[in-house]
Amino acid sequence: MQTVIYHNPRCSKSRQTLELLQARGIKPQVIEYLQTPPSEKEIGAILEMLGMEPRDLMRKQETPFKERNLGSEEKTRAQLIAALHDHPVLIERPIVVHQGKAAIGRPPENVLAIL
Repeated sequence: MQTVIYHNPRCSKSRQTLELLQARGIKPQVIEYLQTPPSEKEIGAILEMLGMEPRDLMRKQETPFKERNLGSEEKTRAQLIAALHDHPVLIERPIVVHQGKAAIGRPPENVLAIL
């Protein structure tokens, strides 16, 4: 099973996490999620692996979070997942998926727990 990193090359933590994987001999599939957002189904699966709810994965300081009132308790899980897909800038980064487990690389060393 291929290791995947949902990566933003402009993010230092994302670059550091990628380097950490490569230093351990792992050549992950790199998905630049801002250009190729995960599908709603993929986001749902990632959330399950992380043991998180959609809002836990959101970058709350981003404009789409505020403009779409995504902090509202009236938003359903499906609406929040759709927002993550439609506005990938909301997705906390980087996310590494490895052998059915996932971790957010903040700090990058967090991913060591799933390797």
